[in-house]
Amino acid sequence: MTLVRIDNRLIHGQIIETWLPYTGATMVVVANDHLADDILQQEIMSLAIPQTITSTFVEVEAVVETLADLGASRDRVSILVLFSNCADARRAYDCGFAFEVLNIGNVHYSPGKRQISPSVALSIDDEGCLRHLSRKGVTLDFRCVPNDPVQVRF
Repeated sequence: MTLVRIDNRLIHGQIIETWLPYTGATMVVVANDHLADDILQQEIMSLAIPQTITSTFVEVEAVVETLADLGASRDRVSILVLFSNCADARRAYDCGFAFEVLNIGNVHYSPGKRQISPSVALSIDDEGCLRHLSRKGVTLDFRCVPNDPVQVRF
């Protein structure tokens, strides 16, 4: 199983306590251009990840290559792929990272965004990215944690 999630906080308690057990993930791929080059931030985030879980931090456009490097073992490994925003998820998809479901968990409010659920606020650009993915057949799953009902129909 591969869960693809947008969460502007990336690694945090909800990921560790709910999504990792729910998915059974043994690998976390954080796709973020800034973090891919920031070893100190990687080390800080990695402290929260259980030692039994492999983590890797890659540039957004390297997700396809990173997962391809797993080869046949990818079918036997459960993976959690994290993006910090809608644009990065779309960019990875447009670069060939095919996924059927996109979980949108946390996108914090800032001026110019519309609050569509308690944990998700979208800009016009965010909405455009999600509509693009939806038109491509990606199911949009707006939930903070696995036992939440889907909060928004987009």
